Parts: sequence; C-alpha cells; structure tokens
Amino acid sequence: MPLDTSEQQPSVFEPVPTIKMRGHLHEGVIAGARCRWWVYGKEDAPPLVLIHGFRGDHHGLELIAQGLEDYCVYIPDLPGFGRSEAIPGAEHTISSYAAWLVDFIELTNPGPVHLVGHSFGSIITSYTALVRPQLFTRLTLINPICQPALEGEQKIMTRLAELYYGAGACLPSGLGFALLRSRLVTRLSSEYMMKTQDPELRAFINSQHDAYFGSFASRDAVLQAYRASISATAADFAPSVPLPVQMIVAEKDDLGTLELQEQMAASLQQGRFDLIPEVGHLIHYETPLRAAALIKEFNREGLEL
Repeated sequence: MPLDTSEQQPSVFEPVPTIKMRGHLHEGVIAGARCRWWVYGKEDAPPLVLIHGFRGDHHGLELIAQGLEDYCVYIPDLPGFGRSEAIPGAEHTISSYAAWLVDFIELTNPGPVHLVGHSFGSIITSYTALVRPQLFTRLTLINPICQPALEGEQKIMTRLAELYYGAGACLPSGLGFALLRSRLVTRLSSEYMMKTQDPELRAFINSQHDAYFGSFASRDAVLQAYRASISATAADFAPSVPLPVQMIVAEKDDLGTLELQEQMAASLQQGRFDLIPEVGHLIHYETPLRAAALIKEFNREGLEL
C-alpha cells in the first residue's frame, strides 16, 4: 500500500494548559454586595476587563489572561457567582448586571478600557457598551450569543433547562442545591460543548467545570441569571454600539450558527470578525492563547472593516 504523503494540518486545539500567572485578589462593595476580582499582568499597562459566562467565574478566563501578559487584566466574578455575593433585593437582569459592571469600572478606575465578554458575558458587555460607551475603547465578544434561545434548534433544550433551574430554586434547600450542583448534569453539559478529541484536554475541561460550575451564592441567583441569559442576545445590542467591535467566533458553536454569526458581524458599525475553525463554545478552554492573540491584534492594528 502506498504511503500517504499528503500533509496533515496541525490541530487548532491547544495542549493542556499550565497556569503560569495567578491574579491578585481584590475586593470591594458594589450595590450592597461584596465583589471580588483578580488582576493579572502589568498594573501600569493598558487595561482590559474580562466578563465570564453563565455558571462560570474568573477561573474560566484565566487562560486567556495568560496570553495578555503585557496588559492589565481585570476579571471579576459576576454577582452571585464564584466569590462575589448576589445583589441584595435586586432581580439579576441584563440591565442590573450592566449597572453593576459600570459601578465596577468606576470603583476600580482603570480608565477607558477594552471590554471583553464571553458567552453570556457577551450579552452583558454589549448592553453595557451600548448604554455607557464613554467608559470603553473597544469591545471584544468571544463565543457571542447571536441566536435567540427560544427560537430554532435550541428551543426545546432551553425550555428543559428553564425547568431544571426552576426546580432547583423551588425544591427544599438540600435537594435544590444537590440538583443544581449535580456532577452528572455538569458532565453532560461539558461533554456536549467540547469539540476536542484529546483525552487529556477533555479531562482538564471536565475538571474545571466540576470545580467551578457549582460555585454560586443562591439558587435564586442562578435561576435569575439563566432567565437573563435567554432574555436577549448580543446581536440585540452590538450593532448599535458606537465602538470598534470584535467577534471571536467558533466554527462549531452549538449556541449560534455560523450564518447568524456572520449576519451579526455584517450589522456592526465598526466590526472585525475572527473565526477559529474546529472549536465550539469553549474557546476559552480549547484555544485560549489564540483568542488572546486575536485580542492583541485588535488592539494593535487598525480596524479591519
């Protein structure tokens, strides 16, 4: 049998990462709740603020921060997640998250910042940049949510997830927390989103989700956040943002078709579209350094229209 001499394309997936740069913990009070955030890189460098997705916390974006060592990177835990408290007496909605983010920017006072949002964070950051554009220089959306959750192929899964989070909030405390922190549910979600076939990288991603997906302040905060996540999309806000906007899109993202992502990009006032092949909704785990490199390019170069 003749040898196959064709060249194999190297995989886009990155190897299992090693955390080389830990952030410095800071905390303060915003909207009556204790907020905690981590600062990475050089404190006197240009600032970036990274906002994580639903059920995540700052750990999920640490790998991207490692590729941004020449910047001052702020990564807060959103209210009610990770080590930040839920906002007392408030419904956690897109507008309340945005108001919290504005207060966070004003509290930390990094100056005009490059704002970055992943997944659910893309909705929050798009809305915030729309209502307070003077606080920001640029906006980057990683795995942006462009497809309404109650439309298309995701409709049934969205309804099932809403029932799941509703049950977690309504059941007696012990049962509710056990349901929402179920390792089985977390593992099914993780396996669904991963596209890499590398067993070591898959094991790493699963371990990250196991460690941090159950870190939330209350069952109501999770339910409210989920309802907020399906109430709007980044595509509802980003086209009206009067700033340069970058979309870092995954070819195989299960939460938005490539066609809809391209339509969203075409609607931006000042847009840059970066497509990463092969990966899905976990760019921050499967290709974090590539995402960081694209963010740096967006900062350095003239906007590509």
